[in-house]
Amino acid sequence: MANLIHPTSIISPEVELGENVSIGPFCILEGNITVGDNTSFKSHCVVRGNVSIGKKNKFFSFCSIGEEPQDLTYKQEVTKVIVGDNNTIREYVSIHRGTLKQDKVTKIGSHNLLMAKVHVGHDTIIGDNCVLVNSVNLAGHVSVGNKVIISGNCGVTQFVNIGEGVYVGASTTIDKDVPSFCTVIGNRAKLKGINIIGLRRAGFSKSDISELVTFIRSMEASPLSPRAFVEDSESISEYEGNDIVQRLIVEIKDSKAGIVPFSR
Repeated sequence: MANLIHPTSIISPEVELGENVSIGPFCILEGNITVGDNTSFKSHCVVRGNVSIGKKNKFFSFCSIGEEPQDLTYKQEVTKVIVGDNNTIREYVSIHRGTLKQDKVTKIGSHNLLMAKVHVGHDTIIGDNCVLVNSVNLAGHVSVGNKVIISGNCGVTQFVNIGEGVYVGASTTIDKDVPSFCTVIGNRAKLKGINIIGLRRAGFSKSDISELVTFIRSMEASPLSPRAFVEDSESISEYEGNDIVQRLIVEIKDSKAGIVPFSR
């Protein structure tokens, strides 16, 4: 099917459009940009720089995709933004391209909803099937796993990892890593337990979820720090057959920032 491009929009010659792409009034696509089939842009969207956009994405008015990173060390190097398929990007969302400090790319997976005024900083990686509610701000070098929900007005500082299936309550500030399938809330964020609803939706068994709850409670009650707890073979020996617990153990061991503290 033919593309629909409003006459007020500006599309630079090097832009490559797939089929059935719709570009509304006053949009600007400028740079080494590829756009997949059946993607649409409402009015006043700006896509600039080195950007790869997949299929069936919806960009609402006043989005800014691929602009220079907000990093004082950036010197016009060639870096990139990659957006997967079937994402909904709402009004005033900004996604900045990567820097040389990491892998030169900011990446959004597929089937995500980024609500109005979400900011995705340079070198940030977002997985699949995530929901970022209005006014979420992700600083540079943040990693967000699959099936994560971050509620409105939350802020995430640099170099923080948020695991798979995490739920973040509204107005939370996160400055430490959040293990997979946990729930956090507060300023600064405190670990409030397990995202049981998310685990059920993901198809995990009742017994695995129950063991995970026991593991978290045992770690919270222990006089050891979380890292010391997971490095103590006696403390974790009974969970060897639980894949979810083993994932959390790896995340805690690998965490450079440390994990968010428990809510006492």
